[in-house]
Amino acid sequence: MKEKELVRFGVSMPQELVEQFDRVIAERGYGNRSEAIRDLVRKELLQTDRLAPTAAVAGTVVIVYDHHVSDLSQQLTELQHDYHHDIVSTMHVHLNHDQCLEIVVVKGAYGRLRQLNEAIRVLRGVTYAELSVSHIETSAHDGEHGHSH
Repeated sequence: MKEKELVRFGVSMPQELVEQFDRVIAERGYGNRSEAIRDLVRKELLQTDRLAPTAAVAGTVVIVYDHHVSDLSQQLTELQHDYHHDIVSTMHVHLNHDQCLEIVVVKGAYGRLRQLNEAIRVLRGVTYAELSVSHIETSAHDGEHGHSH
């Protein structure tokens, strides 16, 4: 991957805020303020209200539901089949006698993944459904598996 040019800029803030920030940086193990600020900016840019429906993203849909609710497991399976091009993998965990947790790994257009999450969220018996995503850069080599990191 080609190195990206770094741009330097100054940031002014009150001393007390800098001291608090430095404590957070140390607690989280950042090497310097720049690394921490880059992470904060990335996080802000990934706020879901800022993402275009066509933005290429990857992430997870975390679902907690009552498996005793009639037909809910079947409805979830059908939805996942409807979105099979967007789903990379799923994991199912039995939390207790009544509740199941599913983690669905997704990759695709943000708008479509948001639709999937909303379709799951409104099903009777689903107590939690949350989409969490990260922007991904698309390239001419998407779909190819030969790459180096």
